[in-house]
Amino acid sequence: MRPAPTRRERLLDLAIAGGLFLAAVISQQLYRVAGVYDHPAEAPLTFAVLAVVSLPLALRRSHPLVAGVLVAAGFFATGVFEVPELLVCNITLFLALYSIGAWVSRRSLANAVRALIVVVMIVWLFVALFQAATDPDALDGFSRAGAFSPLVAFMLIQVLMNVLYFAAAWWFGERAFASAHARWQLEERTRELEDERERTAAQAVALDRVRIARELHDAVAHHVSVIGIQAGAARTVLARDPEAASAALTTIEQTARETIAELHDMLQTLREDDDAVDTARGLDRVHELVAASEDAGVPTSFQVIGDPVPVPSVASVNLYRIAQEALTNVRKHAGPHATADVRVRYGADHVELEVTNTGGRAVARVPGGLGQLGMRERVAVSGGTLEVGPRSRGGYLVRARIPLAREVAG
Repeated sequence: MRPAPTRRERLLDLAIAGGLFLAAVISQQLYRVAGVYDHPAEAPLTFAVLAVVSLPLALRRSHPLVAGVLVAAGFFATGVFEVPELLVCNITLFLALYSIGAWVSRRSLANAVRALIVVVMIVWLFVALFQAATDPDALDGFSRAGAFSPLVAFMLIQVLMNVLYFAAAWWFGERAFASAHARWQLEERTRELEDERERTAAQAVALDRVRIARELHDAVAHHVSVIGIQAGAARTVLARDPEAASAALTTIEQTARETIAELHDMLQTLREDDDAVDTARGLDRVHELVAASEDAGVPTSFQVIGDPVPVPSVASVNLYRIAQEALTNVRKHAGPHATADVRVRYGADHVELEVTNTGGRAVARVPGGLGQLGMRERVAVSGGTLEVGPRSRGGYLVRARIPLAREVAG
């Protein structure tokens, strides 16, 4: 399809139609004086026919089929009623055929109407030529002698001119429609690209918000849980065991400093480009999480299985954060007598992190939802899998497996 005509284009068509009607009136008067017909149509009929053959062009863009049929009918009427006008009516018929080809979106309908008009005009031409050829008084200025007489040559010229006339109107209409359609497609594609750009920008903002939320959750939740546990322990033993309370407060102080340092690192990372990765924390520092868990009162074991191999930085940071979140959940949800076990397994083409809590009370799931969501997002970034759920013998299991062959952009 092609876009509808603008107000300016419709006003221009109205001016063209009015100008052609005025030109046709002047032209018929000149032809009348020149004596083109022996018995020309009377003035009222002439003006009516000229109005039909020119004024419908005011609708040639908004209603091209109606305009084309009316102009063709008016053109036919100029010959039938001997309206003395042979110039402007040819221009208006050309414009009408061109407009049908240029403005009708249903191409099959445009082709059918144009073909009908052309066939009628060609048949009318051949009938007129046949009548002229069989009328001894018609075209008496041309010799009829010989197989290729001047009369035959004149008739062939008329046929050739009409074929070129209709072919040109058809071709130019097709080219105009194709050009307008191509422009419309380009504009639509431009709008689609602009919409896509806006959607991409919105998605980028959303991804940044998710990234910030995940980093804040991972950086703060772990340390705050340690602070909370140590603060509770200090309050409990403050009166009867000042030394234990002092040790707990010392742990709180250290954890608070670590929290501030980690938040500083996280903010610095977020200020860098999209490829920046917080490489300060990775699998090589999981043992620090184990030590912090021990200090928080949760007996925690740590074991590395297999020969360590290089792990991509993104995957290493993500596994560190998953271990951090899992140990935080152990302290928060596994009960006061729980123990934890952290294992890092290196395979030929993968690395696996497993965090379980043993003893204590079993939990059906990790409440809250944001921790698990963050773990799943981190595993998905590296194209890995995550297994989270209660164990049959009690406790809870978190197992993240990440392939080492590739990383999937998240």
